[in-house]
Amino acid sequence: MKPEKTLLLSQSDVASLLAMEAAVAAVEAAFAAHGRGEAAMPPKVYLGLPAHDGDLRAMPAYADGAAGVKWVNSHPKNPARFGLPSVMGLYILSDPATAVPLAVMDATRLTAVRTGAAAAIASKHLAGPNPRTLGFIGCGVQARFLVDAHRAVYGDRLEVLTADVSREASERFAAESGGRAVSVEEASGCDILCTSTPARAPVVQRAWVLPGAHINAMGADAPGKQELDPGILRDARVIIDDWHQATESGEINVPLHAGVLRREHIQGTLGEVVAGKLNGRGDAAITVFDSTGLAIQDVALARVIYAAARERGAGTAFDFFG
Repeated sequence: MKPEKTLLLSQSDVASLLAMEAAVAAVEAAFAAHGRGEAAMPPKVYLGLPAHDGDLRAMPAYADGAAGVKWVNSHPKNPARFGLPSVMGLYILSDPATAVPLAVMDATRLTAVRTGAAAAIASKHLAGPNPRTLGFIGCGVQARFLVDAHRAVYGDRLEVLTADVSREASERFAAESGGRAVSVEEASGCDILCTSTPARAPVVQRAWVLPGAHINAMGADAPGKQELDPGILRDARVIIDDWHQATESGEINVPLHAGVLRREHIQGTLGEVVAGKLNGRGDAAITVFDSTGLAIQDVALARVIYAAARERGAGTAFDFFG
């Protein structure tokens, strides 16, 4: 039997097929499956490219009848050097029964959407009951998806405060989001704080974080990266997305290896919280979600995108085996 043709889906196809509300629902379900132990997700593989100031990553996963792999990079100097995005990706969604590639799709937007969705889901489960302010440190592309995802969960009731090493970037994002550009210290005092920087030294100090805060630490996704003063982690209820990834490349990786934070201080995973196996905020004064990005989030969204493409007749059919 000849394999069916593969759908090729561009970034514009993905954008038209994937609404943030659907993404949040799919990623939340993926976290729950992860928390119940119902998904297969081998550790993320890093291919370091120090000569090019970047790396490539392979992220395979199987969940809820869908299987696939993402090939994605992180090259922070791409925008300045080449006018290219820092993060670009390609996703291959396969039929788990036959291994036929069902779709090959842009994963650049997929990655940004699922990362935003993960943060909003963490805020939903870990933030205080009535947050009023939403702060951003790092006002690049990812911040746009973080604010969209939080609005999918909270509506428009959160005041947005923006901060960045580039005042111009902060003011531009504030204008786009209807927010206000402020100092890093003021943004750090928000009820919900999202950090999405490539920092390798803390940019948020413990003294700036107020009781009742929830922090989504999204930027640390490789060994040596760090955005938060370790004192914040020591005083917080810390929830991670995955034990292997977070301890090796997440926000907790530097303080753990330096011995200033102990593994026993980590409460568990967001999947366990979403699945109801672990308390979320509890009576903690501060909560932190350490996000490294999970392959199960990617396969969940790839499945949604593929189903929508089939329903709407989107994409280009290509015969790889012809």
